[in-house]
Amino acid sequence: MTNISKHFLGLRTTIYRVNDLPKATAWYTKAFGVIPYYNEPYYVGFEIGGYELGLQPIPKGEEHPGAGGVETYWGVEDIQAAYEHLLSLGATAHSEPRTVGEPIQVAMVKDPWGNILGLIYNPLFK
Repeated sequence: MTNISKHFLGLRTTIYRVNDLPKATAWYTKAFGVIPYYNEPYYVGFEIGGYELGLQPIPKGEEHPGAGGVETYWGVEDIQAAYEHLLSLGATAHSEPRTVGEPIQVAMVKDPWGNILGLIYNPLFK
């Protein structure tokens, strides 16, 4: 097997598709506590901890691609607090916080547009 890791730099961008870009922009601004660095009618970009969260509008006449097609986990220090914060903003529970291998914990919520946001507490990953 060939080592191709020299070609890959790591996770850079996660894109969620939404049917109401202004409303989603406001929701994600509250969820992550940052304003977008790029905000156009066709794309909104947030820089979060060195990574990009992008929002793209779903074209009229097209359906949402569905939840679960991509799993992206956002690192957190307190998984229960982050989980409850997103629920308080209108996200719905998808998978409650649980330990997946001591000391790593994961949880998932669905945003108001049906996208899954994963949360991960992993003190082993620096």
